[in-house]
Amino acid sequence: MSDRLDIAYSPCPNDTFVFHAWAHGMVPGAPELDVTFADIDVTNGMAERGEFDVLKVSYAVLPWVLDEYALLPCGGALGRGCGPLVLTREPGVSLAGRTVAVPSERSTAYLLFRLWAAAAVPGGVGEVVVLPFHEIMPAVRDGRVDAGLVIHEARFTYQEYGLHALADMGEHWETTTGLPIPLGAIVAKRSLGPARLRELAAAARTSVRMAWDDPAASRAYVLEHAQEMDPAVADQHIGLYVNEFTADLGEAGYAAVRGLLTRAAGEGLVPPLGRDALAFA
Repeated sequence: MSDRLDIAYSPCPNDTFVFHAWAHGMVPGAPELDVTFADIDVTNGMAERGEFDVLKVSYAVLPWVLDEYALLPCGGALGRGCGPLVLTREPGVSLAGRTVAVPSERSTAYLLFRLWAAAAVPGGVGEVVVLPFHEIMPAVRDGRVDAGLVIHEARFTYQEYGLHALADMGEHWETTTGLPIPLGAIVAKRSLGPARLRELAAAARTSVRMAWDDPAASRAYVLEHAQEMDPAVADQHIGLYVNEFTADLGEAGYAAVRGLLTRAAGEGLVPPLGRDALAFA
């Protein structure tokens, strides 16, 4: 592997932590990377348009992109106790008929929210509006929307906005399925070929393990791109979203992904997956 690849991932601490070694030429034999930073809603659109060789995307977008991209078995974000939250200004309010801000309608967070709302909000929520995730908590605080679905480091900072956690989408998912929460996936162009896809997976896995072996090495890179995030919050973020599933999806990880997309297809939220859609090279 010697040629360069275009890759896009978010500036969030878990992604910069995972890809630090690879992006800086520290993974032996791995291709050089031309890195573009973009929020998940942007990278989802990039995948739908087939714009990059490798992308970090939401698991929710997979049904639309798996013809062109293969899911790599490592490098992504799954976990437990790390799901999106629904926030409101007052505790315990009903969302029936209310306006809810979400970070994307092609996100895992949105699928988890719709599955939760189908069970927990009789009559359903009202209007759903899409906002960049960093604008959602201010919008809830200022009364521009009734509730907001938040992801990433907002789990650790929402109380600073005087907001309340109405429901934890991950808790609902784990309670009803027993499976980890599938959040972000790494995908690569199928046109690269099976051998190259296996090499990319090996490079991603090595980059993860190098980050774990020397966490201090990536710290400057993580904080440079963490959008003025408190270093302690960045550490919490990494600790929550970089785990054994990042190194390898494994049986439970694949079950979680297929379970989410099968349930979402049953609700008409995504197209159904083919039998071998998640198969790796």
